[in-house]
Order: sequence, then structure tokens, then C-alpha cells
Amino acid sequence: MSSRESAVTIPIPDSEDRTGTPARLTAWRRLSQVAFITLLGQWSFYGIFRCPFVVPYISCQNCPVITCHGRLTTVFWGFWLLLPVTVILFGRAFCGWICPGGFVNQILGKAAPFKLRARNILTRFAPWGTCAGLAAAVYVYFSLGQSRENVPIRVGEFFHSVVLTFEHSGILWLVRTFFVLGFLVLGLAVSNAWCRFACPTGGLIEILKRISIFGFRKTSDCTDCDACLKVCEMGTRPAEANCTNCGDCLGACPEDAIRFGMRKSS
Repeated sequence: MSSRESAVTIPIPDSEDRTGTPARLTAWRRLSQVAFITLLGQWSFYGIFRCPFVVPYISCQNCPVITCHGRLTTVFWGFWLLLPVTVILFGRAFCGWICPGGFVNQILGKAAPFKLRARNILTRFAPWGTCAGLAAAVYVYFSLGQSRENVPIRVGEFFHSVVLTFEHSGILWLVRTFFVLGFLVLGLAVSNAWCRFACPTGGLIEILKRISIFGFRKTSDCTDCDACLKVCEMGTRPAEANCTNCGDCLGACPEDAIRFGMRKSS
């Protein structure tokens, strides 16, 4: 379905289009992100710096790092049950409302001088990098057998243990980790670089979000002025590639052509 196809929409009163509703939505989104980084932040940090597997967050039940939150059954299975539910209901909203890594990248992106909020050949094709990241993760997990690639020694303080993890890691784990850290640093220059151009989870959700029930979409009143794109942290427009249903664009449209709604049944 194209981004302008008719949908069952939920209109928003004109008096709140560009004032109260967007501000409240942003406040709720930040509250959600803070809540989930509190719950999942340690797991995310361990996944980068302490997880012995190249593809983190999947093999937690076999992981020797017993202090990681991923070893908690409620956290591990709660996450992997929540993720598909959010995809079915709201597409890629997980990236904009829940993901701790996404939250960190968005905060770093506030200071980035290059927002890449324009429609050009780079912003059109660069998001395919998330699919390349997904393909690499699938290859490592299935073809290479998701072997342990470091020895997560715990001695003394936590950050000292992180140093030891790097010292006792294989090449593949180091390549993965420095690739992620490199994109994190890049996010200080290019807004949301990891989430937009490299994240494997984002690539998976981007493929699956076509089955989502609800989301922000452009109506037939859209004039392609790109006002929504210019305020989007992900440099996109409603229902297009990399849209995370964050709702930040809601008050930006001068034609009031953005609606949240349910797809019409085919």
C-alpha cells in the first residue's frame, strides 16, 4: 500500500493540531524511552561490551555472563514477545518508542551538524544498509553457528572487566564491536546514523512493518512540501522508509495532511 492510500484515520481537532497534541505525544514517547532504557539499558550495554556472541540478545540463555539482565527469563522472553506485537500493531514504533539504543542515538543526534533531512540519492539508498546489517547477523548466526568469540572475564570493577573482554576477544567480535561503536561515534556528526543506516533489528522491522495495523500516514491533502521530513529525527516522511511512528511530524504539516489511523482492509 502506498503512503497516500486511503486509511481509516483518527482525526485530531484543529485546535490541537500543532500545539497540545504533538507536545503531549513527544512527552509520552520520551517517558516510554526512559522507562525502557531503565529496564533494558543494562542488557543493551552488555550486548555491545560484554556479550561473548557476535549477534547479541539472541543466545542469552546460553551466555556465561550471569550478571546480564538478558539471563532473566522475564526480560528475555518479555522482549522477544513484545517486539513482534509492536511490529504487528505499530510497525517500526519499537525503534522510536522502546529501543534503548535508539534513544541514545536520538539524544546524540540532537547535536549532530548533519541531519540529512532531504530527499536525495544518499537518503534513498543508505537505509538499505540496515538490511545488509540484518543479512550479516543472519549469516553469523546460521552459517557460522553463533559461536562464542570472546572470554567475558569478570575481575574487579565493571569497566576493568570490559577492558579484559576486549583483550580476550576474537577478530570477528572485535570487528562487530568497533563497527557498532564507529556508527555510534558517527551519530555525533550524522543524526541517527546507526538507526537509519546500519541497525539489523531496524532492518528486520523495516521489512515486516508492511503488516502493521496502525501508523502515521499522509493523506491526499499532502503537497510534498517536506515540512514533516525537516523535523523528523530519522529524516523521513510518514509511512516511508525508516518511519518509526514517533509522531514528531504531526504538528509540522501546514496542510494538516498527517493522520494516525488503521489501514483499510483489502
